Amino acid sequence: MTRSVILIPARYASTRYPGKPLVEMTQADGSRKSLIRMTWDAAQTVKGIAEVHVVTDDDRIKAAAESFGASVIMTSPDRENGTARCAEALAVAGIDADVVVNLQGDAPLTPPWFVEDLVAAMAADPAAQVATPVLRCDPLTYGHFVEDRKVGRVGGTTAVFDAAGNALYFSKEVLPYIDPGKVPDHNIPVFHHVGVYAYRPAALQAYGGWPVSQLETLEGLEQLRFLVNGTPVKCVQVEGRGRVFWELNNPADVPRIEAALKEVAK
Repeated sequence: MTRSVILIPARYASTRYPGKPLVEMTQADGSRKSLIRMTWDAAQTVKGIAEVHVVTDDDRIKAAAESFGASVIMTSPDRENGTARCAEALAVAGIDADVVVNLQGDAPLTPPWFVEDLVAAMAADPAAQVATPVLRCDPLTYGHFVEDRKVGRVGGTTAVFDAAGNALYFSKEVLPYIDPGKVPDHNIPVFHHVGVYAYRPAALQAYGGWPVSQLETLEGLEQLRFLVNGTPVKCVQVEGRGRVFWELNNPADVPRIEAALKEVAK
């Protein structure tokens, strides 16, 4: 049986949204919860997970997480992204795992079956070193992507992959390009990259030893370091089952997520 753990990397000094993990959002019942609490709660609903830890370099996030009972692993402030932070946490905490899941702290709308499908894909393919979910865009999500790019706002990430499901590229641009007059009403051929990763421990260790790549710096996407260094990233197609998925990338995303929370509660 695959032993899987979830790590929730969270940093305070976000370039686009400082203090993001501690931002509070209105829930469907009118209560308020911080982003890190929402992500922790989402992790608790995933079946078959042995351990869950918040991974941070900030005492404010540590205090907030421990206030609701989370286990916290502290890492160096020099870690440049969540994958590097997970690699350090794996080493310093001596975590025993066959699969390490990186559930990023800005994705509280991640349904449990996204993570479960990801772990199942890793278990079914022992050769896979890294995997990540992709979700075909519905018209609403595609509209958010296009709207963000029109106003020069960096929003979600898209993924393109080959016939075997291995990633060709990830981008903050909307890929592939579709002529505005030819966007289909359904089966839009644009896939939203869901900010969750599953790694073999060896892949995490290797990542920590590679230099930061130019592509990941330009795009601001950590997973591109794997592609640059020849490690395939398996794209696992998941189903929304009627749920809208969106990450908290900018302040403008708060009302989008709050609206989605109301829809989930219906």
